[in-house]
Amino acid sequence: MMDGGLINDAITLDQEGLASLLPMHVIVDRHAVITSCGPTARKLCPGRGIIGEDVFSVFDFSRPYGIHTIADLVHTGGQKLHLRARGCHDIPLKGIAVPLPGGGCLLNLSYGIAIVDAVARLDLNASDFAPTDLAVEMLFLVEAKSAAMAAFRDLNEKLEKARIAAEEQAYTDTLTGLGNRRSADRVLSRLVASGEKFSLMHLDLDFFKAVNDTYGHAAGDHVLQHVARILREETREEDLVARVGGDEFILLINRITNHEKLDRIARRIIARLEQPIPYDDVTCRISGSVGTTISDYYEIPEIDRMMQDADVALYASKHKGRACHTIFSPQLLQRTGAAGSGGAEGQGERPSAR
Repeated sequence: MMDGGLINDAITLDQEGLASLLPMHVIVDRHAVITSCGPTARKLCPGRGIIGEDVFSVFDFSRPYGIHTIADLVHTGGQKLHLRARGCHDIPLKGIAVPLPGGGCLLNLSYGIAIVDAVARLDLNASDFAPTDLAVEMLFLVEAKSAAMAAFRDLNEKLEKARIAAEEQAYTDTLTGLGNRRSADRVLSRLVASGEKFSLMHLDLDFFKAVNDTYGHAAGDHVLQHVARILREETREEDLVARVGGDEFILLINRITNHEKLDRIARRIIARLEQPIPYDDVTCRISGSVGTTISDYYEIPEIDRMMQDADVALYASKHKGRACHTIFSPQLLQRTGAAGSGGAEGQGERPSAR
């Protein structure tokens, strides 16, 4: 019955109703023994049953100070309690103690602002809280944020993969899979800036035009892919091989400037290029001419000048009869009528490299 807005009749709840309203409640008898608890309270100490244990062995009460007995707990007078579960986790808890007939109390707990940490570490969900608890709204917000962050991370990963793919494409020759002129310029700039010693080889294929004219461009593409495979096999991972023209290639040989070593590398490449290349029912034959310049030759290496000097050495190899290797020297510049850029079988005239 109602009298002046006050309830005089006692309210009786069964365990299911109490658990629904207060899922984090703990009932303690007058001997400080936990006799029952709500479903969420059971998760406070994963793998450990708290029913039947002394409440002070399960919880450490930090505020108000001096709570050591059930009488202390009962007489907190509805003050906010600060506590933690002993030996389980360091998530802070808040609560309130309500006296029960017989000298015990009902202890109702919450995670307060530590709810996000609790949800993550104790595998909690909306069913672990009372339907009217604002913590449920917090959970939805956390879940929404987590989903948004996961989607954002996925999008970032996709964008990063797309960026890497686009960058690789921008610096890769699509036919051969080698670097292109942009990649050669970039690596050259890096080597020059770092002060590392290196050599630059300029390779031009001999008789490649005849392959295209005789057997068609498909055969020419096959030959270029075969050449790319040879160049990759004859260089190291730290070196760069780039296709910079139709049948022109640049090799940046890192930390090798010895003439004899460079000559061995070039001759080995030339020897392999001269081996017959089967294509369908025909055999393609090419060779290669190589010109090399070395970073040691320059007080401050300049990319354009090194490319020009390697081209001069390449023309000298063409002039000597092709299928050979020449290392740049200033004497090569003294020759007049230095012709042939090495592009289309070394034909045509061009001015001196400088």
